[in-house]
Amino acid sequence: MQFRYVTSAITLAVASVALSLSAIADEVADRIFHGGVIWTGVSDTPNATAIALSAGKILAVGTEDEIKAYQGPITEVVNLSGRFLMPGFTDNHVHFEMGSNGLSQVQLRDAATPEEFARRIAEAAANAPHGAWVLEGAWDHELWGGELPDRAWIDDATADVPVAVTRLDGHMILANTKAMTMAGIGPDTPDPEGGVIVRDANGRATGVFKDNAIPLVMSAMTLPSDAVMEKIFKDGIEHALSLGVTQVHDMGYDWRSLETFQRLKAKDELKIRVYAFTPLAEWEKLEAYVDAHGRGDDRLRWGALKGFVDGSLGSTTAWFYEPYTDEPDTAGFPIANMKELEADVVGASAAGLHVTVHAIGYQANDKLLDIFERASEGQDPKDLRFRIEHAQHLTADAIARFAPLGVTASMHPYHLIDDGRWAEKRIGKERLKGTYAIGSVMETGANVTFGSDWSVAPLDPIQGIYAAVARQTTDGKNPDGWIASEKITVAQALKAYTQNNAYAGFMDDSSGMLKPGYVADLVVLSDNPFEVAPAELSNIMVLRTVVGGEDLYTSEGK
Repeated sequence: MQFRYVTSAITLAVASVALSLSAIADEVADRIFHGGVIWTGVSDTPNATAIALSAGKILAVGTEDEIKAYQGPITEVVNLSGRFLMPGFTDNHVHFEMGSNGLSQVQLRDAATPEEFARRIAEAAANAPHGAWVLEGAWDHELWGGELPDRAWIDDATADVPVAVTRLDGHMILANTKAMTMAGIGPDTPDPEGGVIVRDANGRATGVFKDNAIPLVMSAMTLPSDAVMEKIFKDGIEHALSLGVTQVHDMGYDWRSLETFQRLKAKDELKIRVYAFTPLAEWEKLEAYVDAHGRGDDRLRWGALKGFVDGSLGSTTAWFYEPYTDEPDTAGFPIANMKELEADVVGASAAGLHVTVHAIGYQANDKLLDIFERASEGQDPKDLRFRIEHAQHLTADAIARFAPLGVTASMHPYHLIDDGRWAEKRIGKERLKGTYAIGSVMETGANVTFGSDWSVAPLDPIQGIYAAVARQTTDGKNPDGWIASEKITVAQALKAYTQNNAYAGFMDDSSGMLKPGYVADLVVLSDNPFEVAPAELSNIMVLRTVVGGEDLYTSEGK
């Protein structure tokens, strides 16, 4: 009996110790970052110096002494050495396949003359594998004065290699004769609804295709294999991490992007968080998919849809009320059938799916707000969270409608310092009012989120913050800011890349701020943006990117 009593006592003691250790372990951090300046997003200014992480989540945020209490014998302790730590950036709008593919394609963004444009394409064609197309490019004809390119510029050097290079806004391509021949496009091929085949004075197709005319060419291209897609996406993921991007909202043109992300996740190779959007016109397919498979998890989610109203300012296909100043034969046009678009918005939202729609021009935004207003009657805006992608040119009435309708303005600040070089010649000075009206929309209390529209603009959030705060155009001609009245503060810009995006993506209960229980997605910057002059913000560097508590990118000199 005595032996049995002693054994029982030992068992109870061991159990007690195990329970005590378990209780302690729940409060012991895997990692602690300290000795820095930490902006949690809870306030408008940095308000902490240390943070504790556990099991991929934030355990606690506070002072050095407060966080030291969470340190255990195996806790990794990282000294920030005065660096700035904040929530990881979310990009509200990327075209991940195009952007990732563009990393290894011809680079035309800074090709400043027709000769240099043609030279780079010729070089890419000469080095292209047999059967491959020369794609992407992100060219900008405004760099050489605004003349659209012509296939004659590149045909001699690319005779046997199909070329379909994209203007940086994604709404125009230049195809060579080889690509057009493969696509069966001839002199009598008509313009499709919502698209334009650009022709010269003699009626000859120049090789430039706008908006809904682009698929006429691209349909001739063989789709990349699953393996190639995965390789492209992994390159894009590494690029995102190097810029502090821990989550993207991917505006997929089809379902292949979602499928690629799903394969990468199954292989434990999806290092960033993804909210995948599929085409709005296919909302019934998505509804059935969600019914069968749910909506994913906090690493990869779906259940969202992207539609279009119009094209872009740079391609003169954004939909205005009056003709373009430099192209008076057009005021732009809707690239969607507006009745069908409204039916899709109503049907998708009624099915519990998340809807966002691209709108650039004044008329496009007004018409889309009308659709959203009708579709949301009798419903809580927080359940719908409608978004307008770009919201680029807004009338005063439109600016006032976002907040009461609960519509998010999903904006892309780098575009303003790029387009600001030439926008006045496109629509005139008077119509610039309401252009990239970031500050005005924020003042109404509406939710404003930021992203890049990658590959249309660089993925780098630091450049987006600089653009929104300084508004200095890339040509250096607006040192005090282009439409300077729309400048915003650093705090507003950081929130637009973090917590505002979390709300717009239905993740505001778990990400976008540094709070206990939220995902441990962090970025460490070289400098405190609150203490950097606006003109110098673009020089800030990303030193470390953390997703789910793990370092997935570090740079030299941290």
